[in-house]
Amino acid sequence: MKKVSKKTLYNKYFKRLLDIITSFIGIVILLPVYLLIMLLIIIIDKNTPIYLQRRTGLQGKEFNIIKFQTFKYDDITKLGSFLRQTSLDEIPQFINVLIGQMSIVGPRPWIPDYYQRFNEYEKKRVTVRPGIVGLAQVNGRNKLNIFQKIEYDLEYIKKISLKEDLKIIIRSLKVIVSKEENEEPDTYIRNELMELER
Repeated sequence: MKKVSKKTLYNKYFKRLLDIITSFIGIVILLPVYLLIMLLIIIIDKNTPIYLQRRTGLQGKEFNIIKFQTFKYDDITKLGSFLRQTSLDEIPQFINVLIGQMSIVGPRPWIPDYYQRFNEYEKKRVTVRPGIVGLAQVNGRNKLNIFQKIEYDLEYIKKISLKEDLKIIIRSLKVIVSKEENEEPDTYIRNELMELER
């Protein structure tokens, strides 16, 4: 009988279990923060607090990613700038994780326009659940070109493990504390999509 590797066991079973436990605890602990941020968005920005956007998930299946609203009439709001800088706009994605659309760690989910331009090699990027944090984000994020981001994501997929996930989470916290650029302007997206046209 063929022995199943620790990596395979973690990827197939334990990773999802840890996602469920972590996201549930995160939602319970952060519930007061969720409510406060939603209230502040309504009062300060006079805006709808929640923003849904179509993204590509596991095996190319689309889903709605959940974020706090940071834009109004195509302009970033007063509170939105702070939420993006601190990555607090991303914390509603614990809900996406809990219901199985995302993982805590994995390649970031991109809008469907990217997936539609991927070749077969690049489509390997969606063979795992997308994550709130990922290897590309802790290795330069918007300083990387689109192909470097994809290579980091594929590198992550090859070496998924509990140790690797913990390393990425710790490095992500350091990135947030250092207030590294956390925005993805429309110009970045347009340029990346043009690059993928080849």
